[in-house]
Amino acid sequence: MPTITIFKQDLEGLLAGPGEARQSITIEQLEESLMLVKGELKGQNPDTGELRIELQDSNRPDLWCCEGIARQIRVKRQGALARYDFLTTTSKSPKRLNVAPGLEKVRPFVAACAATGYRMTQDGLAQLIQTQEKLAEMFGRKRRTVSIGLYRLAAIEFPVTYDLVKPDEVTFTPLGMDTVMTLGEMLLVHPKGLEFGGILAGQDRLPFLRDAKRHALSFPPIINSREVGEVRVGDDALFVEVTGTDLSMVVLTLNIFAANLADRGAVIEPIEVRYPYKTALGETVMTPQDLGKSRTLPISTIEQALGQALGAHEVAKALAAYGYAVTTGPEQVTVTLPLYRQDLMHVMDVVEDVAISRGYGDFLPVMPSQFTVGGLSRIETVSDRVRALMVGMGFQEIISNILGSPKDLRDAMRLEGTEWGELVEVDNVMSQNFSALRQWMLPSLLRVETASNRAFYPHRMFEAGEVARPDPTQPLGSRSVTVLGGVIAHADAHFSEIHSCLDTLFYYVNQAYSLEPIQHPSFLAGRVGSIVSGGKQVGVIGELHPEVLERWQISVPAVAFEIDLTELAEQS
Repeated sequence: MPTITIFKQDLEGLLAGPGEARQSITIEQLEESLMLVKGELKGQNPDTGELRIELQDSNRPDLWCCEGIARQIRVKRQGALARYDFLTTTSKSPKRLNVAPGLEKVRPFVAACAATGYRMTQDGLAQLIQTQEKLAEMFGRKRRTVSIGLYRLAAIEFPVTYDLVKPDEVTFTPLGMDTVMTLGEMLLVHPKGLEFGGILAGQDRLPFLRDAKRHALSFPPIINSREVGEVRVGDDALFVEVTGTDLSMVVLTLNIFAANLADRGAVIEPIEVRYPYKTALGETVMTPQDLGKSRTLPISTIEQALGQALGAHEVAKALAAYGYAVTTGPEQVTVTLPLYRQDLMHVMDVVEDVAISRGYGDFLPVMPSQFTVGGLSRIETVSDRVRALMVGMGFQEIISNILGSPKDLRDAMRLEGTEWGELVEVDNVMSQNFSALRQWMLPSLLRVETASNRAFYPHRMFEAGEVARPDPTQPLGSRSVTVLGGVIAHADAHFSEIHSCLDTLFYYVNQAYSLEPIQHPSFLAGRVGSIVSGGKQVGVIGELHPEVLERWQISVPAVAFEIDLTELAEQS
C-alpha cells in the first residue's frame, strides 16, 4: 500500500481552497478525518510539519497525494463537490497535440492539459513530483501502462507532436545530465533508460514528444528534456502529458493531475489530441475528460447491505458528501463518480462509500441472536487426514502462493495450446509473476524443487491447497477446488515408487481407485496414468517429462501425482 509524505501547512492550505484563509487542523482531527481516505498516520515531525500517511485503498490513486486527501476531507465538510470549470470550457482555438501514425503499435495513447495561474511553491513541487512517481510506479506498473511528463509551458510552441523516430534520429540533453544524447544512447547510459528501457525492447522506432519548433520535450516513458522538462519553484505555467497503453488509465491519470492543480488555484486549459487511428473515445479527444458513467442502484440493496434503514435522502446526502453526483427517486439512486475516480465496479463499492461518508460509528452494532458451534467442513477434514498420511510416508509439506505466472503454470509444463494449460488470469495485474491462478499443484512443487538442488536427496514434497480452473458453467467463469500434489525426486525415482505412495494413500482413506493410460504433455508417454475413482477421473500420476525437468532446471528424475480432494470428499 502506498505511503506518502505531506506537510501539515500545505494540507491546511488545501483544506480551505484557493484564495481562502488557511484552516488549521490538529493531529487528532487529522487522524479522525483520515478514516475518509482509509489512511493512517504513520509518523510526524512537529518541527517541520512533515507527516507520513499510509493509504489502504489501492483502487483510489487520486488519494495518493496531499491534494487528494485534502479534497476528500474538504468535500465532506462542504457536503458536495463543486464541479471543475475546465470540464465545461469550450475554447475556439484549443491547443493541439498531434499523434503520429505507427504509435498504435508502440505506445498508443496520450492525454494532456495546460495549467496557468498557480505559482509553484516548494511544497507544491514536492507533491507534484511525488504524485508523478507514485502514479507511474504503482498505478502505471512502473511506467509500462502509464507515465507522466511535466514541463514549463512558456518554452513550448503548439501544436505539440507525439512522434515516432529512430533511436539515432534526434538528440537532446536529458534531465539530470549535461550531455546531449540520442535516444539510443539514453537507453544505454542514462539511469532511467537502464531502469525503464525494457518497456521499449524490440522497437526499431521510439516515442518522442516535440513542439512546433521541433524542440525536444521528452522521450516517453524514459526521461524529459532538461531545457523544457525541468519544473522549478516559481514557475506559473505548466504543460502536463500522460502517455501509456491503456486509454482510460491515461485519461484518468491526467484528470487527477488537472484536479490537483485546479485545487491549488491553477486554471486548467484542455488540449485537443488528434489521432490518426481510431480509439475508444474517437479520433479527436479533448483532455481532461470526464469518463464517469451513471449507475442506478436500488435503495433497498444499500440498506440491506448496511443493515439499517436510511431512505433515499440520507443515502444521497452521504454520497454527495463523498464527491458523487447524485439524483434520487422514490426507491432508487443514480450516482456518477467524480472525474478523478474510476473505481466503481460493483454495488458494494457504493455501499462502502455510504458507510465511510456517514462514519462507521453511525451504525448501531447488532449482537448475534443465535448461538452456533463451528466445525471443519468435509473437505478440510479430508485434507487434514491426507496431510497426516503424506507426512507419515516421509513427505515434507510446503505452502505456496495460489498466484503464479503463465510461464510457470503453462509454458514450463509443456501445456501451451492444450486443455490442461487453460488458466484463470487476473485482469489489470501489477506483476506478470502473479498474473494467473494456478490450475494444478505440480508447478508450485517444482518451483520449490528447483530451489532445493543443494539439499540431500531424495526429495519428497507435497502440498494440499486450492487451485482455480476455468468453468463457463459457473457465475464467475471459474471454480476453485482443493487438490493434493506430491513429488519425489532423486537419481533413481521411478513410476512404481510414486504408485506405491498413491496406493497407500487410497487404502487409508478407504477409497477404491484404478489407473487408466492417457497422454499428458507434462509426463513421459507410456509412464503416465489417469487416476479414476467412483467412475470419475480424480487425478494424474506419472514420470515427469525430461523437457519439463530441463525447463525447471531440475537435474534428477522426478515422479509426481495430483488428486482432486474435493471430488474425493464428495464421494466419501
